[in-house]
Amino acid sequence: MFVWFAVGAVVAVALVFESAAMDMRLVMVGALLPVAEGLVGGPWVLHTPAFGVATLAAVMLVARGRRLVQRRWLGVPIGLLAHLVLDGTWADTGVFWWPFAGLDALGDGPIPEFDRAATGVVLEVAGLALGLWAWRRFGLDRPEARRAFLREGRLTALGRS
Repeated sequence: MFVWFAVGAVVAVALVFESAAMDMRLVMVGALLPVAEGLVGGPWVLHTPAFGVATLAAVMLVARGRRLVQRRWLGVPIGLLAHLVLDGTWADTGVFWWPFAGLDALGDGPIPEFDRAATGVVLEVAGLALGLWAWRRFGLDRPEARRAFLREGRLTALGRS
């Protein structure tokens, strides 16, 4: 499950924040990071809001006083938090509310992305359909818009910074 998270996070963030200056490539990175926990056997800290919030705080502290740097790197924690919504992680109380619901909830069972079977295929197809819609909506059929997205992570069709 990659397309659903990458495209879903970018579309949601673009439509909510309407910021032409946010690096959507970093939103994608943040949205895909929790999938890597499949390599270690279960949902760990990347599937918790606590990690997303800690990453957000780190970006704000490390880049304090540098607004453009903050805006660029905010894509990673925003992508991490978008993943939780798109994944339905909020339905797993132990993981979602870690560490408040107990410290032993992490690493138990498969990550939600790989525990869906047919639903996962449906979500990937939905991600492809959403991607086709976004391609047109954000003007990525124009070479200059694609170049801005690939080189800078910007969706120029948003028009606001």
